This record gives sequence, structure tokens and C-alpha cells, in this order.
Amino acid sequence: MPPKVPARSPQSQIGPAVKPVQSRVPKSISRKRDEDASTEVGEGADEWTLSKTLLKPPDQLELTEAELKEEVTRILTANNPHAPQNIVRYSFKERAYKPISFVDQLAIHFSLDGNLLLRDSDEGRRQSARIGLEPDLAPVASTVIEVEETEVKEEGSKEDIPAASAEEAAEGEEPPPHSMKEQKLTNQFNFCERASQTFNNPVRERACQMEPPPRATFSATANQWEIYDAYVEELHKLEKSKEKEKQKPLVAKKEDKLRGRKLTSLESQSDDVTKVTKAAKIVERMVNQNTFDDIAQDFKYFEDPADEYRDQEGTLLPLWKFQYDKAKRLAVTAICWNPKYKDLFAVGHGSYDFMKQSRGMLLLYTMKNPSFPEYIFSSESGIMCLDIHNDHPYLLVVGFYDGNVAIYNLKKSHSQPGYKSSAKSGKHTDPVWQVKWQKDDLDNNLNFFSISSDGRIVSWTLVKNELVHSDVIRLSVEGTTMEGPEGLQLQTIGCGTSFDFHKKIDSLFLIGTEEGKIYKCSKSYSSQFLDTFDAHHMAVDAVSWNPYHMKVFISCSSDWTVKIWDHTIKTPMFIFDLNSAVGDVAWAPYSSTIFAAVTTDGKAHVFDLSINKYEAICSQPVVAKKKNKITHVQFNPIYPIIIIGDDRGHVTCLKLSPNLRKMPKEKKGQEIQKGPEVEIAKLDKLLNLVREPANKPAK
Repeated sequence: MPPKVPARSPQSQIGPAVKPVQSRVPKSISRKRDEDASTEVGEGADEWTLSKTLLKPPDQLELTEAELKEEVTRILTANNPHAPQNIVRYSFKERAYKPISFVDQLAIHFSLDGNLLLRDSDEGRRQSARIGLEPDLAPVASTVIEVEETEVKEEGSKEDIPAASAEEAAEGEEPPPHSMKEQKLTNQFNFCERASQTFNNPVRERACQMEPPPRATFSATANQWEIYDAYVEELHKLEKSKEKEKQKPLVAKKEDKLRGRKLTSLESQSDDVTKVTKAAKIVERMVNQNTFDDIAQDFKYFEDPADEYRDQEGTLLPLWKFQYDKAKRLAVTAICWNPKYKDLFAVGHGSYDFMKQSRGMLLLYTMKNPSFPEYIFSSESGIMCLDIHNDHPYLLVVGFYDGNVAIYNLKKSHSQPGYKSSAKSGKHTDPVWQVKWQKDDLDNNLNFFSISSDGRIVSWTLVKNELVHSDVIRLSVEGTTMEGPEGLQLQTIGCGTSFDFHKKIDSLFLIGTEEGKIYKCSKSYSSQFLDTFDAHHMAVDAVSWNPYHMKVFISCSSDWTVKIWDHTIKTPMFIFDLNSAVGDVAWAPYSSTIFAAVTTDGKAHVFDLSINKYEAICSQPVVAKKKNKITHVQFNPIYPIIIIGDDRGHVTCLKLSPNLRKMPKEKKGQEIQKGPEVEIAKLDKLLNLVREPANKPAK
């Protein structure tokens, strides 16, 4: 509010005609006001005359006169010490990075957006008028002027002087309260938003112009003679291609007829489908993944919850079924997983019915595309066995029914084997029952072993472009000598059916024979066996070393039994009778006590010796028809699945339930011990239970 204006004397306001008697009350009021004014001036004068005393804190340093007179200059700059001084920007004009000379030194320590407005400002008036408070918020200066005007008018009128003086006296004692309405408090959250538009930086566009592709305008008129000339040229090309075919040898011609692979020049000039094979393969896999989505989900996530309520028994969940139309009448004679690509496996097709031998096929399937094989190779003779190289997963060695061995290279586009034995290069005279890759020899040449019914175990080496063979062992049946003409002693040849090399000792291997015996042999001794096991009464179909325990191996036979051996002991540790001929047996890669066996009655059996030493924890039919026989089984090296082949050419993929791959449970305060040492100790514990009765009499 502005200060109150003091009352003026009646003489100065009205003139000399006014009597002094009528101004008593105003004089007393003016005296009081003058006294008040004089006291205010006096108080102010006293403040300046008083002496000033310095207040010092008790811990202040005492400085000398020289130190006090010394001038200390401090220059305060407005530079931000944290502002970077080495900012560079790319100059499009000079085409180089240049440092920026001006650096923004502004540092904002505190910022708060306020919502208060001055009442007398234009914005304040507009807002007050909007909410209906305009009559209450009249300007203050106008009220002061109105009061002065009323006082002058009252004093100017002679008749009303006493009344006016009485009113002024009343005002001096108690000023009348200003008649204002009670102001209504506004909602503090009901604020007005204010905004301003910032400067938009110009958008920079960068573009480069490329050279347009070369173009050529071609136009021609097709006449009858030009069309005739084109046909004549095509006929000349056909005649030349026929002449080249005639020059080929007759043998090659016969092979071409058998394989149906006659290519004319016209076919080679046609659109090449191989350009889109990769894209087509990816699309085919996508379609198959959508088609078999429920199976893929089961493979990835399904864990049979019913295993919790079974008494340590498990099940096999069927997943995909792999089949190829051209291999329907051929039995699955061999299965092998690829060591590098864990979803890829090879299947060999042939026939175990030796009266009905025909062609063979080698197929490679992937779990990403169950509807069609990735690679297809056909052969004139049935395939009986195969193996994939560990270090070179694109090399496959195959054994045929006619005694030949061959090596297929998946990197090559043609469908013929890169290496193949012949009668000149020492091929077997009977079917090849098993082949196994070995470590490279001293000259870094690839080599593999093969076993056949002719009693020969042969080592094959890849030298340049040919296969070089050397006989390692010739099998013979002990105690069965026959007298030939002129009293010659003829020894009966043994028939090898399977073999397996030791996982650590390279030279040590086992041989299973058709007579039911198992021989322990070494590459170093070709003339004699290290040991002989009277294993089975019929042919040994498969023999395999344990992947963890170096002394233990397993064998299966057509005499319905599966036996587990310690190669230092002549008698078997465990014997399991499966009530049907056993076609194949395989150790699980994740446990030393789990193995699977398949029988000719269409059942798959999974054993876990750590849970049950007497019976299988899973025996389940896995083929539809009763006459269908299962021939082979293999565990996947990573995923909890097995693949099973039958004599109708089908391969079935099955998932192991949680009970079939049980891992040791966690104990409170103890970590789960994992690794090969734990698996070896687990199997040793079981073997010690079996060994104890045999060792007691020796003590």
C-alpha cells in the first residue's frame, strides 16, 4: 500500500477567508503527525552517530599491519573447468575434422520452473478477468487519489467544515476498514501452461551418385531366313554332341545307362536349378518346421510328468519318422551320427536277406527336415556298414555286401565315391560287416579298418588317389583243422562280424565273430590274439567299449543275450536275456551305466545298472507291424534322443523320458560332482559287487 498522505492546513487549501477557530481539530492531528515524523528522523540520526564495533570470532588469525596492507588479487573467470576443450567436428567444406574454437561454458546448478505471475501484469489481469476477480482487483493508486479529492471537497464547503473535521478526527484515530470482499483462494494445481517453440536445426542430407549400369539398345528384325539359320546352328550342335558321346568308351556308356545319367548339351544349356537350391532348402525347412511344429515343441520342451509316479521306470516318446520312397524295400543296415553337426546322421540301406540282394543306398537326414534326405547316394551293391570321420565330418567310409569299401566326400557335387577298392587293390571276398576310421598314420595319411566274413581285418590308407591295403589279422578257428589232399592240414577261417577300438589305447581292439567268440587283439601282434572270450552261442552282432570305463565292454548276440565284460576277466559281469535276437547295442554318451539294446521282435530296451541290475527300466515296442524287425540303435551325443532303424527302411527318432537320463540329486550343502571320474567310480562300485563272490575263495 502507498504511504498515507498527511492532512494539509485549511489556509493553504481554502484561502484567507477561513477562520482559524474552525481548524482546531486538524491542528492537533497535524501536531501529532509532526511529532511522529520528528521522532523517526531523530532515531535515524542516532544510528549514524553511534560508533561501530568489530565482532571477531575467537579463532581468527591476528595479522600484522604489513599483512593487512598487502593486496591479494584473485581473478575470477566464468570458464567451466569441466567443459571439454578438445571437441572436433567434421568440416564438409575442408573435408577434414576441425577442433571447435567456441566451447559452451554455461553450467546450470539449479533450475526450477515457476508458476507465479505478477498481478498487475497483462497476463495476470487476463487470468483474473477469466476467473471473475476483475472488480475486486482494482488498481491501488486510484483509491488514494479518490480519498484526496473527497478531503478537498469537504474542506472547501463552509457549511460542512465541522462535520468534515469530525470525520477526519475519526479517521486519525481509527481508519475505516476498506470494504473488500474476502478473496477466494485458487487451486494451486490449476496452473496455466506456457510454451515456446525452439529453433530446429537444419537437416543435413548426404548423397552420392553412382555410375548407372551400362545399357544397350538392341533391335532386330526376325526374317524367315534368320529363323532358318538359327535352327541349322542348333542341329549342328546336336550332331557334335552325338559325336562326342560315340567317342566315349563302351564301359562308361553302360554305366550311364544303368544310372540314367545321360546329359545332352541341351539339358546343360537349360536353366540351372542349382542356383536356387540353397534358398529352396531353407524354405523347405521352414515349411517342415511349421508342419511338424508340435513334434519340434515336444523335442525341445516336453518332459514326461508321469515319470514322477512311476517306480524308476521311463518311456520313449516317438518324435519324427524318416523315410525315403526309393529306400522302402531296403533294410537299415547302419546308422551313424555326424560328430560335428549334431542334427545330421547317416543311414546305410541294404539287405540282410542274402537270397535277395539288390542295390544299396546311402542317405543323410537332418532333424531340421524330416521329410526328405539332405544327401542321396545310390550303389549297385547293398551297404552293410558306415562310419563318419571325427576330424573331417564330410568324409564317409562305407562297406558293401560285395566286399568293397568306398569313401564318399559330401563336399563333391557328384554322387560317385571318391575312393573305391577293387579286386586288384585287395577287396574282401565276403560282405564287409564293419568299418572304423582311425587316427592318421605317421605320414598324416587318412586310414580306416574293415572286418569281413572272409576272416581278414584290413587297414586301408588313402595315398594320393588310391586305397592301399594291408592285412592286420587273419582270423582262424582254434582246434578245427581239416585234412586236405595228400595229408595237408587246412585251418578253418573265422568269420568276423564286428569290432571296436579302445578309446585310449589305440592299438587295442576287440573282434566279434560268427562263432560267438570275442578276441582281444593288438595292432602290434598280427599272428596271435591277446585273449579269447567264449562269449555267445551264436554270432556276435555288436561289441562296444564303455565310453568312460577303460576296462568294460558290452556285447550282444542272436542268442537273445546282452553281456557286460571286464576285459581282464574271462567271465561276464552281467548277463541280460531279452527273449529275442538282439540286433544292436549302444552305450549312452552321458552315463557309464546306461545302455540301449534293440531286438528283432520290435522292442527297444533301455537299462540303467545304477537303478536296476536285473531288468530294463524301459521295454517298449517302437515299430508298428509285428513282422517288422529293428536292426540298429544309436544315442545322440548331445540331445536326449535315440534313433532306431528297422528292416523296412524307416528310421524313428525317440526322446528319452527324465527317468532314463537321471542325474545325481543335490544334497544340502554339497555340490553335485560331475565328470568322467564320477562315472568311472559309479560303474566300479557296481562291478565290485559282482566281483566279490569270485574273489572270496581266493583269499
